[in-house]
Amino acid sequence: MTDLDSRLPRGRAVLPAPVHVHFDGACQPPRGGGVATYGFTVEGPGLRTEGKGLAVMPWTPRATNNVAEYTAAIRALEWLKDQKYSGPVRVMGDSQLVIRQLQGQYKVKAKHLQEYHAHALRLGKQFEQVDWVWIPREANARADELSKEALEEEWARAARYRPTQPVVPALEEEESPDDTSGPPDTKSG
Repeated sequence: MTDLDSRLPRGRAVLPAPVHVHFDGACQPPRGGGVATYGFTVEGPGLRTEGKGLAVMPWTPRATNNVAEYTAAIRALEWLKDQKYSGPVRVMGDSQLVIRQLQGQYKVKAKHLQEYHAHALRLGKQFEQVDWVWIPREANARADELSKEALEEEWARAARYRPTQPVVPALEEEESPDDTSGPPDTKSG
């Protein structure tokens, strides 16, 4: 053993556990023009919260399910930044489209989603590491429940301001999980 070897500490490196974020969005009607809400949970060492609310102004073309999903992930990451957390984060959602877009597997073709996508990625760069993970709906129950609670609460308030003419959904076609903008072999799962 050399002199240097005797001075080096022994043992295993202890890596910080990632904070777990679950997110979900809800919208009625799902393709836009109604009320869109979000829900999220955050759990990690010394960090635990739940959040829910209105994703965008009701009765506008941006009030879509995909916008609600992105808003949920963004609000959770913003909450973590407000807590001065910058360690590893595991962001989990049941929206295959949103997760695969954030992973870079799908392109973001809908112009109105591009700013949400870019903002989520910018936020992600402020953490040590962010893993975007798709999970099945049943593994995302609490975030789903929160987004639906928010929808119920916000629907009543928004109903007072509902326009007499139906709102035309986003000018471009809303992307769906069946979107084939990614490589063909990434569509399963």
